Amino acid sequence: MCTNIVYEWLKTLQLPQYAESFVDNGYDDLEVCKQIGDPDLDAIGVAVPHHRRRIHEAVRRLKEADERAAGLYFTLEPP
Repeated sequence: MCTNIVYEWLKTLQLPQYAESFVDNGYDDLEVCKQIGDPDLDAIGVAVPHHRRRIHEAVRRLKEADERAAGLYFTLEPP
C-alpha cells in the first residue's frame, strides 16, 4: 500500500481504499488533487455518490485553505 500524503488525506476522509487508484491515475500530491472533477473521479473508480461528495468537499476545503494562506504572503520593500 502506498504511504504518501494522498493516502493520509484519503485516510482522514475515511476513503483509503482509493489511494492506490489515485496514485495510479497521477494524483500523487494534494496540489494535483485540488484539480479533481467528476470525470477524474470516474477514471479513478469512485462511483459511490457519498464518497464523491466527501472528496469534492475535501477538495473545496483544500482550495479554501490555499486562499486563506495566500493572504499571509508579503514582500519586503524599502519604504
